[in-house]
Amino acid sequence: MITGITGTTGSARNPGHEPGHDPGHDPERDQGRDPAHDPGQPAGPRVDPALLDHLDLSLFRSYRRAEIETGGRAVLLFGPNGAGKTNLLEAVSMLSPGRGLRGAGSDELPRRPDGIGWRIHAALRLRGQRQEITLKAEAGQSVSSSRQQQINGKPAPQVALGRLVRVLWLTPAMDRLWSGGAAERRRFLDRIAMSFRPGHAEAAIQYEKTMRERNRLLKEDVRDPRWYGALEAQMARAGAEIELNRGHAIARLTAAQESAGGASPSAFPRALLALEHPDGDPPLPVENGAQDTAIQELTAHFTAALARGRDRDRAAGRSLTGPHRSDLAAIYAAKDQPARLCSTGEQKALLISLVLANARALAGATGTAPLLLLDEIAAHLDDARRAALYAEITELGAQVWMTGTGPELFADFPGDALRLRVEESDTGSRLHQDRD
Repeated sequence: MITGITGTTGSARNPGHEPGHDPGHDPERDQGRDPAHDPGQPAGPRVDPALLDHLDLSLFRSYRRAEIETGGRAVLLFGPNGAGKTNLLEAVSMLSPGRGLRGAGSDELPRRPDGIGWRIHAALRLRGQRQEITLKAEAGQSVSSSRQQQINGKPAPQVALGRLVRVLWLTPAMDRLWSGGAAERRRFLDRIAMSFRPGHAEAAIQYEKTMRERNRLLKEDVRDPRWYGALEAQMARAGAEIELNRGHAIARLTAAQESAGGASPSAFPRALLALEHPDGDPPLPVENGAQDTAIQELTAHFTAALARGRDRDRAAGRSLTGPHRSDLAAIYAAKDQPARLCSTGEQKALLISLVLANARALAGATGTAPLLLLDEIAAHLDDARRAALYAEITELGAQVWMTGTGPELFADFPGDALRLRVEESDTGSRLHQDRD
């Protein structure tokens, strides 16, 4: 069923399954191993895709109501700019922790001018079980507490979404990643790290919280070391986890890119990735070694660095040491050229390569291919690269949601797909199934 605002067109409904009872299932954790130490190695011979079978929106962005039954197929959305295509991808991206692909707060998501809250309901097939996710916000609540999430009808924290399903995306706003500021690259890397280790989000929250407290002391010119000790210990521990998770993510991407150069080499360029630190590298290679030992050593390094830097930090009014100062550096391997100096097309190809590598690494580590959201990607690729992208998605077996301005961009997309035309009307966005 595909329901627009005013009407319905039919499609095959996928047979239902009973909701699963393991919303926190994490294959990496449950198998008692850390695949970050053997990047690129599959968890088993079978890889099942995460399939979003049903999506139901109420008063979300430009949609008064939209209901989509995918049958587990790829979803190809086309229509003019501003019709509401990206809004659907944003709704799917909200099934993962955080603020989705636009980074919007809950107060930005209700349909205007209604402003009476919003709701997203999704039914997924994950590892042979049906899982249901409901996200909603009600009008009148504070922004910080407005978003609520349930998994199979029970309240759940956001980090539980990351353990349930992985969602990766690429949007036009990310085209400036290599030429923009370091903060955007850190966010990009942190989402990748969180896809491998959902607990990365909790470490990041703890780090930001303790850093804000330390910065307050610095601005108030507090000099008693007793005020700093406990805060810096917490900040250093969280910072160590962040740094290790980022290093592991880079190792996983590197291995996944290298594995794509085998019998069926990727058509997208390989990126050489590294973490750069303005105060020098951490004292150990973060992608190797025992996790507990590495955290202890890196925590000690950050703790000492924070203590040494108090006078300098007081003068600046902020903390100048830690993973919030790191940067992700990338080199176009075939040309030995920094990504920031590459052409727009080359930078785009590098991004696609990294998203596909992230998906391959996750499929190998967890046994489940993630959901892929690709916003306005096909239009920026030539025929050969577009065909290569479609081939790699098909080989991966992931369910992809893609947008474009016209159906001709998806004419060569292989296999069965749900093709939806998105139109703007006086009452909001509408969906119509393309049966050609």
